[in-house]
Amino acid sequence: MSRPYRAGWLLLLVLSAAHGAEPEQQTEPASELSSAKQAPATGQKTSNPADARASLRIIALAPHIVELLYTIGAGAQIIGTTEYADYPAAANDIPRVGSYAGLQIEKILQMKPDLIIAWRSGNPVADLERLQQYHLNVVYSDVTRLDDVASELRNFGRLTGHEASAEQHALAYEQELQRLRATFAKRTPVRVFYELWSRPLTTVAANAWPQQQLTLCGADNPFAQLNQDYPGVGLEQVIVSMPEVIIQPSHQGNNSIDADAVNWQRWRTIPAVKNGYIIHPDADKLHRMTPRALDEIGLLCEQIDHAR
Repeated sequence: MSRPYRAGWLLLLVLSAAHGAEPEQQTEPASELSSAKQAPATGQKTSNPADARASLRIIALAPHIVELLYTIGAGAQIIGTTEYADYPAAANDIPRVGSYAGLQIEKILQMKPDLIIAWRSGNPVADLERLQQYHLNVVYSDVTRLDDVASELRNFGRLTGHEASAEQHALAYEQELQRLRATFAKRTPVRVFYELWSRPLTTVAANAWPQQQLTLCGADNPFAQLNQDYPGVGLEQVIVSMPEVIIQPSHQGNNSIDADAVNWQRWRTIPAVKNGYIIHPDADKLHRMTPRALDEIGLLCEQIDHAR
């Protein structure tokens, strides 16, 4: 990868998923955190466990974690995060403690968080192991399927004492996900190529997050059966597959094509090119494991539907 961009955390997901990166040391999942560990480090006493959890000082180590916490009303508890955590707008004011390339361990220690929510497949393994060596309270976000977002909302609600709000948002997410599946999943398949990035030319397959979205939209990905979630493919392979839709997610947030994307107009015989079905969904929304993804998935499904 030659450059970071606003959806850089998806690229890290791609790389970590491909290599199976995961901390060796086992920790409790977010949904099983004990009430003793949820007590604030300040030593304040409270008879209401929810009140104690609502005062936890949290470091959230990925943009989707920040967004989920804000969604359930726990955003004010975040004292530190990483680069690209930019939604909602208030997240831009949170102090940064690292990026997908590495965490600032000393800074994290100085902040004395009550809880660190890390991304199991997206944070550097060595850094997470160091945090655990300092006996910090680390739990993991591990969203890998579309359905996991609702579970994660509920987990974060239990962690932070915002169960009612989390349940409300989880139910809304589940209902919209089911609506999209019922609307698009069984429609006549449309042959789609998903250009994750161009150098090297990489697509999605198997259990990849974007592949799940294509399945939901009733799209037929000619590379879906490849063993890797994010395989490299040859330009010739794409051309002979004759996709009816080409997806080039935009990392600029304005539905424009990225400068280094493949110029498919050079191959006018490809149905997607000939019929004008090259689309540029918002990568920030599409690639983050949050309820906002469904908004962009719905638009993506509608655009694919036009090619039927």
